[in-house]
Formats: sequence, structure tokens, C-alpha cells
Amino acid sequence: MRKRIRRERSVVDSAARNAANLNDGCNPELVEGADFDGIFEIPIIKKPKDIIIPDNLVPFSKMTKADKKSFAVCEYENDIDFKDLISNPKDYVRIIKKYQGFISPDCSIYRDMPLATQITNIYRNRAVGYYMQKYGIYVIPCVRWGDERTYTTKFIPEKVAFLGVEKNSIVSIGSYGQIKDRVNRYYFEQGLDSMVETLEPKYVLVYGKLPYNIKDKYKKTKFIEYSDWTSLVRGK
Repeated sequence: MRKRIRRERSVVDSAARNAANLNDGCNPELVEGADFDGIFEIPIIKKPKDIIIPDNLVPFSKMTKADKKSFAVCEYENDIDFKDLISNPKDYVRIIKKYQGFISPDCSIYRDMPLATQITNIYRNRAVGYYMQKYGIYVIPCVRWGDERTYTTKFIPEKVAFLGVEKNSIVSIGSYGQIKDRVNRYYFEQGLDSMVETLEPKYVLVYGKLPYNIKDKYKKTKFIEYSDWTSLVRGK
């Protein structure tokens, strides 16, 4: 009888934990064994021993249409298109492991979001990236910033947009929709300046294009541009 009670309690506890994970969306089991960065305890994605530059990038929702040997999986698309990855990354480990690599999720960070939400999406990015890395997948951190609260220390003591990413390595950014108008371009350039200063990356993968007058400012960092999926398919 005692064993049965313990088993039933275990099932109930497990169900409660799963419900909590679903509700809060942060899946604490993803970061078991992780090291954490800063006062917000953002999981750290370790820099690779050897840097590999992917041949191409394919969005998560289109990855079955791409050659596994020449594409790394990214999430430069609407959040709803990779919601299953965020909710259940374990279901995709075996699949993604067959590709050249994995860019940590580009969870949306808008300037008009509450700061707590911006930080939560930075956390999700690193948590899923760490989880994939733990299973032997080559992971490149996606770096995304919102308003200046995330990429300066004017409001909080740390540049939270860059926590969980190690210096002097490789990162990925998305430029699509970020430089089309004056205001967006201003925040994009300010955040990029801060990122390069803080992380000193050797390589920055860019999903989209960067004007020469932006990337040419950074003499010690190499920018590698990739066509977005639609352009890539049309080009073929």
C-alpha cells in the first residue's frame, strides 16, 4: 500500500510540475547543471572550442526542406512558428543534431515590452540554447536587444541582453526589419555597438543584410551575412 501511495503522489507531483512549467513557460528542467550569469541568473551558453561557420541558415519551421549537411537551424521567424521548440525542446534534439548547428531561439524582444518580459525572453533564448548544447549540439547564441534598458547600464547595473554569452567567440543577430526606418535603425545600431564592445565577438552571423557603413565600423569582428529563407528559395 505504501508503494502505491508513493507512486500516486509521484504522478500527482509530476503533473503539478508539468502544469507549472506550461504555465510559466520557463521549463526549469532545461537548465539543470547550467552555470548562470549576472543578477538575473541567465543560463550561460558556452563558447565552442572550435568555431564552425554554417554554410546556410534555415528557420525552424522550414528545416525539413533544407539539406541537413549544409544548414544550421535558426528561429528568425514569428515566435508562433517555433513555439513547439520552446515548449518541448527535448522532442527536437535528435532532429537538430543532424544539422550543422543551432542558433538559440530569437524570442521576440520589443522596445515597448515591459522589462520583465524582455528579460524573460532573453532567459528562454539561453535556456534552450544551453539545453541543446548539453546534448552535444553545436550552438551559436542569438543576441537580441530591446530598448536601452537591455543594452546599457543606465537603468540596471548589467547589460542584460548580453548575459549568458561568452566573450571572444561567435554570435548571431537578425537584421530583418531592424534597419528599415530611422528609429529602428537607431536602436539597432546602438545595441550593436554595445554588443561588440561588451562581447568582442570574432564572428557575427547576420540573418539578413547589413549596410557597409554599419559593419565596416568594427575592424576586429567579421560579419557573415545570410539570405533569409524566402530570398534563398527564390534565388534557387
